[in-house]
Amino acid sequence: VGNRSIVTEFTLNAFPVLLEIRIFLFVVLLLTYTLTATGNIMIISLIWTVSHLQTPMYFFLSNLSFLDILYTTVVSPKLLACLLREEKTISFAGCITQTYFYFFLGTVEFILLAIMSFDRYVAICNPLRYTLIMNSRVSLLLVLGCWGGACLSVMTPTIIVTRLPYCRKEINHFFCDIAPLLQVACIDTRPIEKINFFLSALVILSSLAFTAGSYSYIISTILRIPSVQGRQKAFSTCASHITLVSIAYGTNIFVYVRPSQKFSLDFDKVAAVLITVVVPLLNPFIYSLRNEKVKEGLREKMNRFVSLTLRKT
Repeated sequence: VGNRSIVTEFTLNAFPVLLEIRIFLFVVLLLTYTLTATGNIMIISLIWTVSHLQTPMYFFLSNLSFLDILYTTVVSPKLLACLLREEKTISFAGCITQTYFYFFLGTVEFILLAIMSFDRYVAICNPLRYTLIMNSRVSLLLVLGCWGGACLSVMTPTIIVTRLPYCRKEINHFFCDIAPLLQVACIDTRPIEKINFFLSALVILSSLAFTAGSYSYIISTILRIPSVQGRQKAFSTCASHITLVSIAYGTNIFVYVRPSQKFSLDFDKVAAVLITVVVPLLNPFIYSLRNEKVKEGLREKMNRFVSLTLRKT
């Protein structure tokens, strides 16, 4: 602590590679970011303009797509800038802001996935009461509670990280994650690691348990449907969400639900690329390719566009 100086900025040292490799990574990540934004904007526009998609399930999906755009935007633009510039700095305020929004949006995602599983539970296990239980007012309140609760839950650990003394400016990561920030602090951060572990486990594992419980009831209900066609139709409404849940929880549990996060940063960087870049890209493709109603809405829009084009010509 005696060697401590006031840190006003950090240096992100995630990719100490040749310029040619950095340019290649820049092109790949820029293309991925563009596809992510385009795909999720497409999903949002479909849901808000196609009448048969204006249901609670797709209202939650539009929020998830909006969340994915924000989630990758928190990390990708700064990462792209660092790949092109030799000076890979980020201000202290910018670093803390990035940390807050990264964990805030991640928390929103897990709560939203749990809400979506509850929506599927009501739709399949209580279909006659679905419109009564999951009306527009309840759906809106659930989403507002999701965003508001996540905003407050991430506030305390962010304030703790803000008040830490820092001895070094070099962060071994491509964004301001908690683990590399704790590594450059001047004090013993094990108590803070335990707090982060507890909060991460609370958010991720509790939402996972709720989602797993919902799907255990869903699966048992589907198995009692007498016709094969009925079972396939019921399961098809959940297939996209199950795929999404598996990817999201699988990557985040390995990164954040660990008592100590300081000694596996190389693995964490690879996993963070999956979490912040790949998963937001996969979401619109999973729903557009595996959801019949979304594909139907997309075909409807494409047919309308073609007919308008032919009419003009």
